[in-house]
Amino acid sequence: MKRIIMLFSLFSMIVLAAPLASAAQTEIIINGSTTVLPVMQKAGEAFMAANPDVALAISGGGSGNGIKALNEGLCQVAMSSRDIRSTEVEQGKAKGVNPFRIPVAVDALIPIVHPKNPFKNLTIEQLRDIYAGKVTNWKELGGQDANIVVVSRDTASGTFETWQEIIMGKEKVSARALLQASSGAVVQAVTGNEKAIGYIGFGYLNNKIKQLDVNGIEATPASALSKTWPIARELYVFTNGEPKDAIKRLIDFLLDPQKGQKAVAETGFIPLPK
Repeated sequence: MKRIIMLFSLFSMIVLAAPLASAAQTEIIINGSTTVLPVMQKAGEAFMAANPDVALAISGGGSGNGIKALNEGLCQVAMSSRDIRSTEVEQGKAKGVNPFRIPVAVDALIPIVHPKNPFKNLTIEQLRDIYAGKVTNWKELGGQDANIVVVSRDTASGTFETWQEIIMGKEKVSARALLQASSGAVVQAVTGNEKAIGYIGFGYLNNKIKQLDVNGIEATPASALSKTWPIARELYVFTNGEPKDAIKRLIDFLLDPQKGQKAVAETGFIPLPK
């Protein structure tokens, strides 16, 4: 009798497990920007709750890695905090991939320091000199006699490339900069060092760090949308051609003001203008 009961229990577990395994018929693999990552995670949870037939596999790794994965057929959606390069478009087309760009949010890159740092504003020129290694001590800018610890995103990051394009221009980031693999890691590095300076996306601001004005302008949703903030940008996802089927449902969800765009705001970023 015990053996019969045990066999029946085992059979029940198998029957109950089968619907769970088959509930999600379609998997969408999403890879790329760690800046876009919290938006996708937040929106993705709500999307899967409303679409139980679709499973999302979401991971970071940087904008460049996400676009590369899309071009190599390793993901269906690439997250990016920068626009795609012409070379990347060509690489995709050579492999039968047609990268299709979809803006999903607006962001502002913001220089940050430790709350005990007395600075409130830096110019673009001062930021460039700090990151190029031409200014290495806060006293050179009128601050305390303390070496500046420069914290930067890594080169695979779209955030790094935006900073390079808008702030650095033809200058290179100093080899002494501490490169971080995510915006969260930049926040941690600056939080733990009173001499440090870094830069992050709008959604990563918190009360443990201090945001700086640039050229006397404060980073706000309004200044980012109007582009009076000098380091404003759009955040994107890329698909292989115009999205279809389950991927289109996901994109439509992301762009819906009451759904995905609500998640954009809830994660601290700026929804697309209506």
